[in-house]
Amino acid sequence: MAGRAVPKRSSRAAAAPETTREKLVRAAAAEFNERGFFSTDSNRIAHRAGFAPQTFYRWFKDKTAIFIAAYEQWETSERAALEPLVVAEAPEEDLVEVALAHHRDHLLFRRALRQLALEDPAVRAARAASRLRQIRQIKVWAHKPDLDEAWIAAELLQMERLADALAEREIADLGLSESGARQALAAIFRRIRTA
Repeated sequence: MAGRAVPKRSSRAAAAPETTREKLVRAAAAEFNERGFFSTDSNRIAHRAGFAPQTFYRWFKDKTAIFIAAYEQWETSERAALEPLVVAEAPEEDLVEVALAHHRDHLLFRRALRQLALEDPAVRAARAASRLRQIRQIKVWAHKPDLDEAWIAAELLQMERLADALAEREIADLGLSESGARQALAAIFRRIRTA
């Protein structure tokens, strides 16, 4: 009597296939980063994700809703890039380089975020929610649950602005060396670690 073949299991679990929503968000993030918010439309996003335009509206109310989803994905990817360095207690300069690389890789997206946060209440609320999540994450990373959140917010806002300015080469546009701004960014990471 022949036995049934038993499929071999891989030592690594297979990654779950990407959902329609995930494909749309990934496509939207790429479009927003290549074209900006205002030069991107839902049809372009759907086509880039490999779907018909009507598929977009089955998952998202409008372009702002998918922008917010792409922003949440951006936040998650930044955290994933920084966390191993934080856990390994890497030098602050390494954290600066990773943060700057992430900001540089998403220049148009970050520009759109700054503009939309001023003009659109939904994006403004999403940005506030993101910052609150970042504040909570910083408290976890610092192992300091009682760290003053208003102080962290002030440090976070400085960090965010400096990272955007360096990524956009605003310091270089002044004909100045970026080393001072990089050192200032590293000092913010250091203050948070040692608070």
